[in-house]
Amino acid sequence: MIARRARLTAMTLPPRSAADIAAREAWAASSLRFLYLDLNSFFASVEQQDNPLLRGKPVIVVPVMSDTTSAIAASIEAKKFGIKTGTPVWEARQKYPGIAIVNARHDRYVEFHHEIEKEIDRHIPVYKTWSIDEVSCELVGPERLKENAIALSHRLRAGLRDNLGECVRCSIGIAPNQFLAKLASDMQKPDGLTVIESHELPARLLPLPLRDLPGIGPNMEVRLNDAGISTMAELWALGPVEARRIWGSKEGPAFIQRMRGIGDYEQSTAHRSISHEHVLPPQNRDEESARLIARRLGVKGGARLRRLGFVAGNLGLKVRFDNDTRWATEFRLTQTQDSFVILDAIERLWAQMLKETGAGRPRFRGRYMKVGMWLSGLVPKDDVTLDLFGGASGLANDDAAAAAKRAKLWAAMDKLNQKYEHKDTVRIGPLPKHKSDFMGAKIAFNRIPNKEEFNE
Repeated sequence: MIARRARLTAMTLPPRSAADIAAREAWAASSLRFLYLDLNSFFASVEQQDNPLLRGKPVIVVPVMSDTTSAIAASIEAKKFGIKTGTPVWEARQKYPGIAIVNARHDRYVEFHHEIEKEIDRHIPVYKTWSIDEVSCELVGPERLKENAIALSHRLRAGLRDNLGECVRCSIGIAPNQFLAKLASDMQKPDGLTVIESHELPARLLPLPLRDLPGIGPNMEVRLNDAGISTMAELWALGPVEARRIWGSKEGPAFIQRMRGIGDYEQSTAHRSISHEHVLPPQNRDEESARLIARRLGVKGGARLRRLGFVAGNLGLKVRFDNDTRWATEFRLTQTQDSFVILDAIERLWAQMLKETGAGRPRFRGRYMKVGMWLSGLVPKDDVTLDLFGGASGLANDDAAAAAKRAKLWAAMDKLNQKYEHKDTVRIGPLPKHKSDFMGAKIAFNRIPNKEEFNE
């Protein structure tokens, strides 16, 4: 924090000479505003760094040790053989028979992520954490000059390598906004460094396919193609009215502005939902194992609601079978953070699922592959006036006194589980048949679990 203050103070001191004035005018004239750092093959690189026997070898990281699952990460060496995120394990073995397969350690990746952010912060403050392996940093003062930004990038790379390990590699993009800086970081991988300045636009973008732009996936590409836009030049020329029509919202014009280096992403820290899911190992894909997983995810969701200070108004349950059929529905809750209420709702939805996927429904005749649940309609607990008389939770013989007792019970259980850093120090009911250290506590693209989640 002291280093940050010193850095910003130095930039805001009044100029003392003509040279100072000229330097500050140069800083202001530079279009470079952001540095975007993208760690290469992050999960696999952490495994290689922690285990020297894996270094320099093709490695994939998987959610469960099974040939029927898919890689959630592939090392730089594995990618040379056409193995990438989403490649099935059986296919990866075909492409490289000796490939090393490692079970994911989400808690270690979160720990390593924080170590990386500390190292980055030694050189430049982290402006925004986009995901477990992507951060952006705001350039200020002399850092905005191209040669200084490039030198800073080299120092960042050297710091990561020297202080965290030789396997920690990254690609860096430098540009007028975070959108273009992220795009630049993707243009050279691995170990790339790309700078895009405003005066180079749109020439630097024109050779790229539409799908290279952050935020344009297969569905958005189809919509653009249907509107007669198939090249970057056509997208660059798009006006705000037409962009709004294609996107169906104000995001369209905002997107076009971002790709021109004007404006940037809107930041939001609001919690909209809590969700967890879990892939069952092949030997435990029976109905009872899946039901216990659903209950375990419900308990975890309740603990997370209480830790964040929210209540939920809806609970959803989804099941995927190994023949790729799926079932999902949602249940209306009283606004609650009570895991007993959540468990009761899960049992009701599970009975509904069995009825709707059982006899007479042949398309669902598969084994249980994945179970997921979500809690939505989140509201801060302090903003809710709860039912004074109870009885609306769905639990038998419930009243306000019983609800208050349960709240004390859950508070005590949460405290014990966090104190002893084990999610099942105190538990309700039987555990799933197979042990998983990361039941629901997994890293999503844009969300990094807190340490506490691994103990819930």
